[in-house]
Amino acid sequence: MRRLHLFCCGAVLASALAGCYESPDVVLHEVGKYKGKRDSAAILHPTDEQRAILSARFRAVQTDR
Repeated sequence: MRRLHLFCCGAVLASALAGCYESPDVVLHEVGKYKGKRDSAAILHPTDEQRAILSARFRAVQTDR
């Protein structure tokens, strides 16, 4: 019974400590520079419809800046 109690306490402690983990990686962003992967499907075959949709999305989000 004592082993079960110690095991449960250890499991709770390990879970609590794992939840407190924070990645030390820092990401620095540059204004106006997109560093993500390119969308090859949109770049290779852009259509007028795709351009209109992307333009509408851009205007909906970026007009307040």
